Amino acid sequence: MRRVAPVLPVLAVVALLAVPVAGPAGDGSAGSGTVADAASALLVVFCLVRVLRDRARPLTRTAALVLGLPVLGVCAAAITSYDPVSSLPGVARYLQIFVLVPGALLLLIRNRRDFRLVAWSMVALALVQGLIGVVQYLTGTGASYMGEDVRAVGTFGPTDVMGMATVVSYGMVAAVGLALGAGSGRTVPRKQRNAGLCCAALLFLPLVLSFSRGAWIATVVAVTLQLALSGLRRAARVALVAAALGVVLVGGLGIGSQMVSDRLGSITEVTEAPDRSVTDRYTMWAAAAGMWRTDPVTGVGLKAFPAYRDSHSSIALSSGSDTAGAGMIFQRQPLLSPHNMYLLILSEQGLVGLLSLAGSWAALLVLALRRLPVARRGRRGVDCALVAAGLLIWQLVDFGYADIGGPSTVLTAVLLGLAAWWALDRRAVGQAIQRDDGSGAGAA
Repeated sequence: MRRVAPVLPVLAVVALLAVPVAGPAGDGSAGSGTVADAASALLVVFCLVRVLRDRARPLTRTAALVLGLPVLGVCAAAITSYDPVSSLPGVARYLQIFVLVPGALLLLIRNRRDFRLVAWSMVALALVQGLIGVVQYLTGTGASYMGEDVRAVGTFGPTDVMGMATVVSYGMVAAVGLALGAGSGRTVPRKQRNAGLCCAALLFLPLVLSFSRGAWIATVVAVTLQLALSGLRRAARVALVAAALGVVLVGGLGIGSQMVSDRLGSITEVTEAPDRSVTDRYTMWAAAAGMWRTDPVTGVGLKAFPAYRDSHSSIALSSGSDTAGAGMIFQRQPLLSPHNMYLLILSEQGLVGLLSLAGSWAALLVLALRRLPVARRGRRGVDCALVAAGLLIWQLVDFGYADIGGPSTVLTAVLLGLAAWWALDRRAVGQAIQRDDGSGAGAA
């Protein structure tokens, strides 16, 4: 317990995401606060107390710059907002997800063993949520999809249909990274490879049953790049196994085959015969672009997209999306964001916000990828490198189809914290500085 004590608050945040989500708010939207969010606040306080107690320089200049860059765009958008008071909750949310929680993980994770422990906790959460999702599909107790209550949503409910898909995708990418990097060093047991591959295979079915097109695309891209980074020969072998698994589950056993094929086909139907969700998505994208043209530098203000949506939307936009099933009655859920993180930032924070946030993410990705060859040469932390790079790539791709919002968002902050530790902490690939057994010293 003493060895894992610093990361126990992180594990608590991940574990509390398995707690069932409360019902929607009075306006039909999902509630904004969860026990996991409260635990993330305690995590930040815990980290602050440790930093003050140790009286050590917590961050390098590079780490402070990369993690602090989003503060510039967020604060500029809040100050120049037409309604600064209403922007304050947005300031707190952005700082929580993109600055405070990732920074806390950067400071609390001491070595690669801690990193792997947090990664495995994400895999465990994904298995729990995925199991619940598969049961929902088999028993017809999931969220409504094409007139049937079969959509796997886990404990997140029909108001956050992307929640389980996001968690399961994180778990699959983490499991693949842990498996591909197993046996790369003396402290990484080869049995980690079998455990990671088994977990990834188990998570394939609930990911399919989530019927989330964005999660499918992001997972394929992330896993493909992980395989390429680990070796082309291995990538070809794993691709054949994954294809066979898909044929057996969807084609051979017929698990959701018709619905899955229809959902896959709808990805390309953006001009000829798009469904209602695709039409709404592109209409909101156009509205976000219109808001940016109105205020190109600092945007219309945090949390201001719903207020300006109708004045920049065409009549093609519906009044909301239908939600039902998974223990809730039918209701209309308002469309409060463009479901594209980059366009959401551009519309609410302008070019300053987009360059600040996207610049921070791009810096993390570049720094993380630069450390992979170093880890491979020193046979230290190749699995950590693949996990960090895979998760970050997944998130950057998925941001093209989704944005922050919902209970699972706090796990995005944990993901960014893992990526930040690998990309910015000297102990990640240090040879004499830090060993996997937790000895040694080193500051972020």
